Amino acid sequence: MTPRKNLLNNEEGLSLISTLWIVTILSILAMQMLYSIHLEQRAQRNFLERAKYHYAAKAGFEWTLAVLRDDQTPFDSLGEGWAEPVEGQVEDGIQQGNIIAYHVAVTDESGKININTADAELILNLLALAGAEPDDSFTQELANRIQEGQPYRTVRALARIEGMTEELLYGEQQSADNLPVVTEQEFSQPTSFGTKPVLPSTGLVHVATVYSIDANTDANGEARVNVNTADAGQLTGIRMKEEQPIFSQAEAESLIQQREFETLSALADVQAVSDERFNNIRDRITTEGGEQGGNADEGKAEQPGGGQVNINTADREELQSLDGIDEGIAERIVNHRDTQGTFQNVDALKEVKMLTQEEFVNITDKVTLTDEETLSGLININTAPPETLALLPGMDETRAQAIVARREEPPADSQQAQDLAEQGIQGNPFTSIAQLMELQEIDFGTFREIVNSVTYRSHGYRIEASGIDMNNKVIATCVGIIDRSRDPVAVRYWRQD
Repeated sequence: MTPRKNLLNNEEGLSLISTLWIVTILSILAMQMLYSIHLEQRAQRNFLERAKYHYAAKAGFEWTLAVLRDDQTPFDSLGEGWAEPVEGQVEDGIQQGNIIAYHVAVTDESGKININTADAELILNLLALAGAEPDDSFTQELANRIQEGQPYRTVRALARIEGMTEELLYGEQQSADNLPVVTEQEFSQPTSFGTKPVLPSTGLVHVATVYSIDANTDANGEARVNVNTADAGQLTGIRMKEEQPIFSQAEAESLIQQREFETLSALADVQAVSDERFNNIRDRITTEGGEQGGNADEGKAEQPGGGQVNINTADREELQSLDGIDEGIAERIVNHRDTQGTFQNVDALKEVKMLTQEEFVNITDKVTLTDEETLSGLININTAPPETLALLPGMDETRAQAIVARREEPPADSQQAQDLAEQGIQGNPFTSIAQLMELQEIDFGTFREIVNSVTYRSHGYRIEASGIDMNNKVIATCVGIIDRSRDPVAVRYWRQD
């Protein structure tokens, strides 16, 4: 073969090889382009799929929000419709004729301990529920640090507290790596009324909240009377169930002289005769026996006929002759004397209480210590699990179980049972804090301790809605915490996954 032919053959071979390489490269580029288009189409399909399921979850959320917005009962309990898990469907907005399912669960935030209002003792009990040793000095120090760090925006913020551990915060079954869905989930919702709420883990994120809230109104929706700021006219307007006034004019004035109350339970110790009024009448009162014996009035001499009133023998009219003593206070002095025995000295007059136990119990829903429109941190006795109720002051497991049993058992009164059944309400929910005294396990001492911490309703709820595919797999979720005390209802927390 001649050199010219060899050269031509070489050139033709190189051209062929070059062509093959170009074809190969173009094929690869085409395959990459097709693959990219496939990925993009798949991503678009996935996006559309997730968007559809997010739409379904949001539809479930909005439907549940409407149910809670329209709930007009003066109490909130696990026996109501909102507490039942909801399963619904919406039409597919993309694929005509297709149906997408959703699932919704509602949790009452007032069924948990609010870490922004709890004192160190309650926080210590909460840490013990989460698995800490309550008698350990380290746990007590941690409780103090948590209280000092109040307020918190979320329960997760406790992770910044020195000494907080992953196990205490998230529970033994959870870790920080899988928190996006469960960071602030609390108790799992019971599947039917009467089923005890299950603690998925004892971590603080499951038993604590920062969102519990209640309106500062009575069972009729009327603003309560602030005993720390009310005038005598407002105080005398407070009525018992039988529409009888609680305070007379003089009693109202005496209460005003003693106020600056920090707790509702302090009302049970209010004197019928304030120190100021006692000092004004001290020289005008005496007790039987004068200066005789060790219990005689010190520094006073008998003044027969000198205008003194014997508080051990005087009737109501005689007592009313004393400055600042009206019929109401006179009645309480006589009742105290009849039930507790004669006064040993005039100073014992200050032992007469302004309120009887019955009056104190019945007044608790009508009075308040603040002018704020809402109250945070109260525990709903109609929704809180026994584990939470047992943490409260004066409570234990037996008392907590008694509260749960009372709210789940049918009412003894047949008419009341019928009325609740007609409203679709199961059990026998508490409609006032005073009804706690109907329980044999709750004595007056316990009531005094717990009254500052509990309510029978809630205005803060967690709504967790999920869009579910045909295989019952959760594709998308949205979680919102709403505040029903406002109009319109406010969403205080939102997360979408």
